[in-house]
Amino acid sequence: MLTNSFLFNNEPDWRANHPQVRHHLPKNVQSWVYEAHSLTQRLRCFYGDTVKVKILFHQWKTPFLSEIHHLHLRNQRYSLIREVLLYAEDKPLILARTILPKKTIQSAKRNLSHLGTRPLGEVIFSYQHLERLEMDVSCVKNTIWSKPLQQQLTIEQPIWGRRTVYAIQQQPLLVSELFLPDALKCL
Repeated sequence: MLTNSFLFNNEPDWRANHPQVRHHLPKNVQSWVYEAHSLTQRLRCFYGDTVKVKILFHQWKTPFLSEIHHLHLRNQRYSLIREVLLYAEDKPLILARTILPKKTIQSAKRNLSHLGTRPLGEVIFSYQHLERLEMDVSCVKNTIWSKPLQQQLTIEQPIWGRRTVYAIQQQPLLVSELFLPDALKCL
């Protein structure tokens, strides 16, 4: 297992989002990848208050190289890395990985570093000037998942996901969300 991730053995192969990407995504995946609002809110519209967060990883570590690049961080700069599972009614729905640089946490008045089991989307979408700067898409093969994750979840098929750079008061954070099969059933 990597020391900076509970989810992955190695980093997913992310592809920049461009107009042709949308045409190659299954329709139910498009609906989630291009969701402009909070995924947590969307899940709550389907499952109600049964949507919960399980924290899998929450540590100050060095992000993956592509994450460092997307956030314009200096190499070897620690960020708060948070990986969670969103679930409802014992159904795993979304795996998420968030990279929070120190400056972003400071500009958000530390609200982002003390989320506990509160969903990130609940917090960041409440910021008046939240910006979506860029997005990547990936189809993650089942060989990339870490053994500890595989002991908790059975993932037998490729999983689609998105990776988005947001900015709060012009300070970036990166959120990767991977849509498990039960999430794709929630239209």
